[in-house]
Amino acid sequence: MKKWMCLILAIAAAASVAIAQVPQSAHVVMVVEENHGYSQIIGNSSMPYFNSLAQKYGLAVNYYANTHPSIGNYFMLTTGQIITNNDTYSGTVSANNLVRAALTSGISWKAYAESLPYTGYLGGDVYPYSRHHNPVSYFSEVVNSSSEKYNVVPFTRFGQDVANHTLPKFSLVIPNMHHNMHDCPTGMSTCSDSQKAAAADYWLKTKIAPLLASSDFQKSGLLIITWDEGKQSDTTHGGGRVATVLIGPKVKRGYKSTKFYQEQSLLKTILRSLGSSVSAPGAAASAPSMSDFFY
Repeated sequence: MKKWMCLILAIAAAASVAIAQVPQSAHVVMVVEENHGYSQIIGNSSMPYFNSLAQKYGLAVNYYANTHPSIGNYFMLTTGQIITNNDTYSGTVSANNLVRAALTSGISWKAYAESLPYTGYLGGDVYPYSRHHNPVSYFSEVVNSSSEKYNVVPFTRFGQDVANHTLPKFSLVIPNMHHNMHDCPTGMSTCSDSQKAAAADYWLKTKIAPLLASSDFQKSGLLIITWDEGKQSDTTHGGGRVATVLIGPKVKRGYKSTKFYQEQSLLKTILRSLGSSVSAPGAAASAPSMSDFFY
């Protein structure tokens, strides 16, 4: 009898894993920070706001970036391919990508880039804006379109769209070099890493917290905060271990996932949450989705 009970429980557990799905969300927002490993973020006293979110919602404790330096990770997050490891790359990417999936599936999107010179700007760096942190600016669907490029907008539009209930289904949020932990905070030529962390945390609290408080998000939203890569000395699984948090009304509270994930799984999860009607691009097609995070 005991043997049969154990078998039944094992089958039930396997079935629950098999049917686990990523629920659809009306709005998916991804914020990408820069160049810090998991141990530099989780438990960092200079980042109380972010750590409060990590404790309250879903934290991926076994999540790894795919490469070094930055640009290859941004492409993996949006194309399922590294594409290039040259941060000065200026070509046009014709590989399958998140924007193509969105257009095919009728999903609205915007990239909100802090310090972007103007709406529709697809040119190179204008400090503190960094183009290689804005992967959609390379995609052929955007570069060759007279309309899609206008979905690349300055970050000042984000707060307006939240307040006006005009947020698209997918939003890529790109903090500038002063607020993404890459460089020193505004007005400082030298700083400690704790000061970088505090500036990024304050930015998240002041700029992203209103999203969480909005009625649209509380009804059906998903926020992802992640880092593009770990510290340079960490090449585990290509890009090192990073902190990734999923936040929203459909995310398990206080959940810590020990499953191994990389950026292609996050891309697949985003497209599943958006209700995309096409297969995820590149390595995301065969990667596991992060369905364990959801009720």
